[in-house]
Amino acid sequence: MNLPGPDEPHLLVVDDDERLRALLQRYLSSNGYRVTAAPGAAEARALMKSMEFDLLILDVMMPGESGLDLTTSVRKDTIVPILMLTARGDPADRIAGLELGADDYLPKPFEPRELLARVKAILRRGTSASRNEVLRFGRLEIDPGAYEVRLAGEPRPLTSHQFALLVLLARNAGRVLSRDTIMDMLKSERLEAFDRSIDVHISRIRAAIEDDPKKPRRVITVRGAGYVFAKAQD
Repeated sequence: MNLPGPDEPHLLVVDDDERLRALLQRYLSSNGYRVTAAPGAAEARALMKSMEFDLLILDVMMPGESGLDLTTSVRKDTIVPILMLTARGDPADRIAGLELGADDYLPKPFEPRELLARVKAILRRGTSASRNEVLRFGRLEIDPGAYEVRLAGEPRPLTSHQFALLVLLARNAGRVLSRDTIMDMLKSERLEAFDRSIDVHISRIRAAIEDDPKKPRRVITVRGAGYVFAKAQD
């Protein structure tokens, strides 16, 4: 058993199922993470006012304020990564969560080891991105160290996965990347399973960094081939 230290990632588990909440808290703690748990959105929001978290694990189907509602609220103030848990198996529901700003989606029931793998993958994306140098393209600045994207000096919020995808595209500026290449380079199980989610993330990235998302000049679609990040930008 790996007992968590004060410098280990701090996770917040939000689920109204007391048994599952306790199970996740024990399992993740035994794998070296600091874990705080809450039975609902109101309690989670109160905890977030007094503590900092590296990842939120939210159940979608909670009484009162749902995990989707909480995700929408959280995304107004922070880009903390969000992993959603749901009993729904419809890919459309998962895409809805991604569109609201979730970073990953895990259907119930699930193997604890799969949850652990996804937690590690999400946190690893943020860690690997933080080692990159600041990337500048005209008015667009991507700062992995500060985990920020700025356009003409104004911050443009993205989820952790969207940020990682933007960094990947920017570091390969001028190179057309197919969906398969993107999935392989990000090593994301979710993207391997749900190809459409790439388009969802690209759409959100464009909304954040393009002057006119309907006529993108930074992240460009190459029909039948994939996406390319433009080297020359204003």
